[in-house]
Amino acid sequence: MEYKYLIYEKIASFLIPEEENIAVVTLNRPDALNALSGALLGELDNVLEEIRKDDKIRCVIITGAGRAFSVGADLGEAGSDEAALRARMELGQKVFDKIETFNKPVIAMINGYALGGGLEMAVACDMRVASEKANFGNPEVNIGLIPSWGGCVRIPKLIGKARAAQIILTGERIDAKEAERIGLVNKVVKPDELKSTATYMAGTLTTRAPIAIRLAKNILSKAMEISIEEGNKMMIEGGLTCAKSEDIMEGIAAFFEKRTPRFKGK
Repeated sequence: MEYKYLIYEKIASFLIPEEENIAVVTLNRPDALNALSGALLGELDNVLEEIRKDDKIRCVIITGAGRAFSVGADLGEAGSDEAALRARMELGQKVFDKIETFNKPVIAMINGYALGGGLEMAVACDMRVASEKANFGNPEVNIGLIPSWGGCVRIPKLIGKARAAQIILTGERIDAKEAERIGLVNKVVKPDELKSTATYMAGTLTTRAPIAIRLAKNILSKAMEISIEEGNKMMIEGGLTCAKSEDIMEGIAAFFEKRTPRFKGK
């Protein structure tokens, strides 16, 4: 499938250089600081489905072209028609929910501004690696809006209610160092080290058992809502699924043979 507003490429991991098992999705509206138009969101939805069906892909990196990860919703598409607004909000929620519950790990490679819906997209990812020049915030209240693509729920789960309230209710921006300090991002690196760091992290994930990752991700996505009793049941069922897989036999064999396992996701 061809894409107009994003770039989709496959790259090899550092541990398995003969396999292009990392998907890199680059939002490609640099002149608009990768503002999330309806068309771009639609393409992102489509490319995720393409990646989901590709058994060779083990990890996904999402980033932005130019000097922004994404500045959020394209305000040029704003209007007063309630049905259109509802559809737009539901589309953003659908795509970001898909990222959070995706069957493969997703890393946000944040090269610059991650504002509004851009930050909401980043926090829907499993992990976030940021450049020292990255800048974060939910400035929606400054123009009379709220984060409506998941931010009001995901951000407090990630960094706590009080800190999330400060970011969302004041519309303040924070730099990469502060974002790392409060746990909004996993790692901050120099700009020229961003791609290699994200690719290294993705490469590490490609060597892990796909079934185990998928099941663990599913539990992690529900961890803040369910009781320990519910979680225990899910972990037992997940553990039993892993125990019946071919992957666990390969993992154990590789452990004793002191080599990198070659999981097949079976």
